Amino acid sequence: MTTTIPSLTCQKDLFSLPADLHYINCATRGPFSCAVERAGVNAIQQQTNPFSLTATHFFEQPTRVRQLFAQLINGDDPDRIAVIPSVSYGMGVVARNLHRKPGLARGQHILLTDTEFPSDVYAWERVCAELGLSIQTVPMPADMPRGATWNEQLLEAITPQTALVVVPPVHWMYGIRFDLEAIGQRARAVGAWFAVDATQSIGAMPFDLGRVRPDALVCVGYKWLMGPYSTGLAYYGEAFDDGIPLEETWMGRLNSEQFHRLTEYQPEYRPKAFRYNVGEQSHFIHMPMLEAALAQLLDWQPERIQNYARDLMTDALTDLQTVGCRVEDDPWRSHHLLGLWLPDHADPVVVQQALLARKVSVSVRGRALRISPNVYNDERDVAMFVEALKASL
Repeated sequence: MTTTIPSLTCQKDLFSLPADLHYINCATRGPFSCAVERAGVNAIQQQTNPFSLTATHFFEQPTRVRQLFAQLINGDDPDRIAVIPSVSYGMGVVARNLHRKPGLARGQHILLTDTEFPSDVYAWERVCAELGLSIQTVPMPADMPRGATWNEQLLEAITPQTALVVVPPVHWMYGIRFDLEAIGQRARAVGAWFAVDATQSIGAMPFDLGRVRPDALVCVGYKWLMGPYSTGLAYYGEAFDDGIPLEETWMGRLNSEQFHRLTEYQPEYRPKAFRYNVGEQSHFIHMPMLEAALAQLLDWQPERIQNYARDLMTDALTDLQTVGCRVEDDPWRSHHLLGLWLPDHADPVVVQQALLARKVSVSVRGRALRISPNVYNDERDVAMFVEALKASL
């Protein structure tokens, strides 16, 4: 029996965005909902008088945040979730531990997709030099549609010479989807580790940890989680259980909640991913905000958010293709993050500036406009975007 989830309606009234602003740019920065804003203000006010702060407060809110994020990715073990400050930090953990991977050999390669976000590229340069590895990139196909071909070429590139595969659920510039289940299965078949930067999908697109089975997953909080900047979350699987953290935080050790015993130095780490938490993970302002954001996303549900974005943009994309714009085929594009390739005569930066003049905010990435709607957008936002874009072409 198929269960139909109820459709999501526009949630604009839960945000403080100005009525005359058309912000279709969540892939750059997710706005705070009113609930997240209140959580931040309350947290600041509480810090004006820390009299009631106890050792418990250093651990309890990050614990709740890890539990909520585990739910969001359909995971069953919050102890495998770590608080991180950035993608570079989360991928840095993978790089720091790559030498521990069984079967690693000089001459193997790390496999990336073309035009990947810099933090997913720079992380491997030093470790490649140290371990005698190389970076291999699977280029984006020149001709559209690209999704099916790109996925096929990526699977073909995963061989016994592959040490690590780094692939996102959707391309951060163009929204082209990657079949993570198939990629993960192929990586495991050849003994490669599998790391996923899900920053541009988790929160707006369903993610099933049990089906994808990555060794590592990283996600920053300020985009589709719509939480604070410089705070994110990561999952680390069994391959990292006895690994080496990037920093030796006192909270990562056993019994660190017993403040009166902190100088009884503890050689043992807390189990699983706890050692990978960034120092000062308790951030007393960011954690309440991130908790509020995650709770709201779980209520909205990523599948409903994805469907809402699809329904919001479908007619607009059809309309824009009549004036020479191009998009990826439906089966291989996400609905919350869309790469819109402009006609050859159009300069994307000039077009973006024309849109901004009419208070429409989107991004330029490469030769495409990156359109990223969310639940605070409505038909008026999309209509203004289409009108302004047509006028600029």
